[in-house]
Amino acid sequence: MTRKHGYALLAAVLTIVLTVSAAIYIGVAAGDGSRRSTPAAGRPTLPNAAEPASTGIWVGAWAASPSGAEPGTRATGMAGRSVRNVVHVGVGGTGARITLSNLYGGQPLSITHASIALAAADGTARVADGSMRRLTFGGLPTVVIAPGGQVVSDAVRIVVPRDADVLVTTYSPTPSGPVTYHRHAQQVSYAAQGDRTEDTSGVPFTDPTLSWRYLTALDLLSNEATGTVVALGDSITDGITSTVGADRRWTDVLSERLREAAGSGDVPRYSVANEGISGNEVLASGGGRPADNPSGLSRFRRDVLERTNVKVVVIDLGVNDILHNPVQADPDRITAGLRTLVHEAHARGLKVVGATLMPFEGHRLYRTDREQVRQAVNARIRSGTVFDAVVDFDRALRDPYDPRRLRSDYDSGDHLHPSDKGFRRMAEVFDLTSLKGAAPAEL
Repeated sequence: MTRKHGYALLAAVLTIVLTVSAAIYIGVAAGDGSRRSTPAAGRPTLPNAAEPASTGIWVGAWAASPSGAEPGTRATGMAGRSVRNVVHVGVGGTGARITLSNLYGGQPLSITHASIALAAADGTARVADGSMRRLTFGGLPTVVIAPGGQVVSDAVRIVVPRDADVLVTTYSPTPSGPVTYHRHAQQVSYAAQGDRTEDTSGVPFTDPTLSWRYLTALDLLSNEATGTVVALGDSITDGITSTVGADRRWTDVLSERLREAAGSGDVPRYSVANEGISGNEVLASGGGRPADNPSGLSRFRRDVLERTNVKVVVIDLGVNDILHNPVQADPDRITAGLRTLVHEAHARGLKVVGATLMPFEGHRLYRTDREQVRQAVNARIRSGTVFDAVVDFDRALRDPYDPRRLRSDYDSGDHLHPSDKGFRRMAEVFDLTSLKGAAPAEL
């Protein structure tokens, strides 16, 4: 073989290797049905040196549903301030991307600087050494999100340990109207004056809040999980009576159990995304356009079906339909709404686990006729004609001597929402193997 022929052969081999490598990366980064942001028309797509190089599967490591427009932000939004959201992930990964929402904004939301980092410690805005990463959108550091819209960032390489707090910081220099937020975070996040997006000390972040702003999802490229469980619910799933900053919602404990049992028997390797909204109902939405606290039916596509690599849905909704709509609190209408959600999930091949409704005698809105509706809804759920599988939260948390009430040590004190111990009990009664498998034939 001549030297010329040898060079030609080597070039051909290198071309094949590069082509295969590119195909592998594309399959890893976007071949899992996950959502990718696209640059605006005419924008150049710049190379991102921080994109993940390792293999894995994109999963939803954290999520929060937009619940409304933040009071007091209608005029200026968060103009001229940096927002540092603190979120907790149950699984680890080697790459990350985020979703930002301007669902309730009255004007375009201009994000000129965004970052992601690991928290140096629990409950702090301080950044762990060496973990700060700048985020881009379509290869650029800035992005404009139209009113009612959302955007997904480019992937960035960052090693995120399991059971870690992650800091996502954004800066907007101009007013955007009402801030899209999630009201009951049970986690302290922060804001600071000026562009402090890449500040690592945490010192300028002197304005704490118990809400999450703009951020609605954090995906990780993970070797620890193969899919996502999405929990759709109300304040009980939102965990509004759990200890602030302690990650003791029932979904946090479920994530912990899945992580500890992953790979054993028929337990799947799944992450958990919490899509609970306090006050949420199956059928009715709040006021406004777009509606505050959108119903389970109206938000199901966005908050469940569009989440990354969803495999199974857990639904715990119906109590607020009973408590807040006494005239329309019809068990047939509530279960028909739940069946509609199941039908939509099945159309995407997703399995649905449904929860029975827990007791609430002693709560200020308790009435005997409402208790009768709850019992009727639970009877339908237990019959197996609503969901693919059932987790019986009612039986697990009710007082055995007065089943219309929560057991005292599982009660937060308002006779409706669980205590930390009650939330843990909810996760403990979950049959983890019920989360495995695809949707069966329609019920």
